[in-house]
Amino acid sequence: MIRTMVVDDDALVRLGLTDLLDSDEAVEVVAQATDGLHAIEQAMAHRIDVALVDVRMPRMDGIAATRRLRALPHPPKVITLTTFDLDEYVYDALAAGADGFLLKDTDPAEILRAVHLVAAGSAMLHPTAARRLIDRYHRSGRPQAAQAQTRIAPLTPRERDVLSLLAEGETNADIAKTLGMQESTVKSHVSRILNTLAVTNRVQAALLARDAGLAP
Repeated sequence: MIRTMVVDDDALVRLGLTDLLDSDEAVEVVAQATDGLHAIEQAMAHRIDVALVDVRMPRMDGIAATRRLRALPHPPKVITLTTFDLDEYVYDALAAGADGFLLKDTDPAEILRAVHLVAAGSAMLHPTAARRLIDRYHRSGRPQAAQAQTRIAPLTPRERDVLSLLAEGETNADIAKTLGMQESTVKSHVSRILNTLAVTNRVQAALLARDAGLAP
């Protein structure tokens, strides 16, 4: 059972997401929160596997909340919710440790798929949106190429293949299909890549890949 929390200051949005998540027999909504501070309190009171967090909220916004949630002793995975895929706050939320983002008008089936993917350790970044996010990061203070190449140097050739596709926004399932691997093997490679690069999520790994020249 995937234990989830819905964080949004709009009561109707919370209700809609809760109803959707509860329709999945493998997902349980164990907490709701009206803003970032409330989300921290709820996460400390309940074991949360995945939190769906709105970006714009009073008192504490979704960016600060994501950073605080990910710093907890037992941090939940975080999916950021936003109205606009170009919202600059989304970029900051991913840098704070979010595992992906969704538009609020995303197809319900895709929202449920995102929860399952993130709970399993993957990320939910639409390929096109991921490229735009990475490009935005890339333009705003990228590290020197030599430094990035040094950081990826310990990776095996296969891990570099995986990282290159990850940098293009591919999911674990996409990478497995492209490279002719089992999805569980890809998941293991991604975990080792994140540990080796000392980054907290796939977006940050993708940035290093771009700076090191592994992806256009």
